[in-house]
Amino acid sequence: MNRILLLLLVLSLGLGIPQVATPLTVDFSSGTLAAQAVFEASATNLIVTLTNTSAYDVLAPTDVLTAVFFDYDGSPLRLTAVSAVLAGGSIVLFGTTDPGNEVGGEWAYKSSLSGAPASYGISSSGLGDLFGPKDTFPGTNLQGPESPGGLEYGITSAPDDPATGNTPVTGLFALIQNSVVFTLGDLPENFDESRITNVSFAYGTDLTAVPEPATMFLLGTGLIGIGIFVRRKFRR
Repeated sequence: MNRILLLLLVLSLGLGIPQVATPLTVDFSSGTLAAQAVFEASATNLIVTLTNTSAYDVLAPTDVLTAVFFDYDGSPLRLTAVSAVLAGGSIVLFGTTDPGNEVGGEWAYKSSLSGAPASYGISSSGLGDLFGPKDTFPGTNLQGPESPGGLEYGITSAPDDPATGNTPVTGLFALIQNSVVFTLGDLPENFDESRITNVSFAYGTDLTAVPEPATMFLLGTGLIGIGIFVRRKFRR
């Protein structure tokens, strides 16, 4: 067969061409709250970018994004916490970072969660006893206890005015404005982003609040689903 015709046949069938993973983007909004989580496989890592996409000023702890939860429709994932780094253009208000904009010591990852909205979670708050000191990403304890604790290093919105709002969001706690990139290692070869389900977002520090329904749009899979988010009450 003519080599050009053979090449065209290979291209048309997709033979011998590596399949490119499609990131899963989940967007949420309700009232003044809005968030986005992007899940993307990269070699043996799962990259999760968590952003507070609200267009409003953050005035209280219940406006601060502190966690994302998800399930996976497949064999249980045995991921490891590798790093948590500020996304490009993001800064820490009222605090600092490790070299390289690392904030891993203030965030945690845990699987096989019980009493949470889903089995896997990434959080800057302990949310009761869901996350503890053994669950943190590598890094320095930058503020507060050496464990995911209160509101510190939660995520505010890009337009947040750090001079407005109540005490917890105007200097009492270090806060991230407005996005963090998490790397989870040991991703299995057959991982498929489109099998991530039940994505939900948490605000503040208290998981005892009743989840409220909210519409989430799942981009990259062609699906539109119904998810939940949890608004938290602040605890000092």
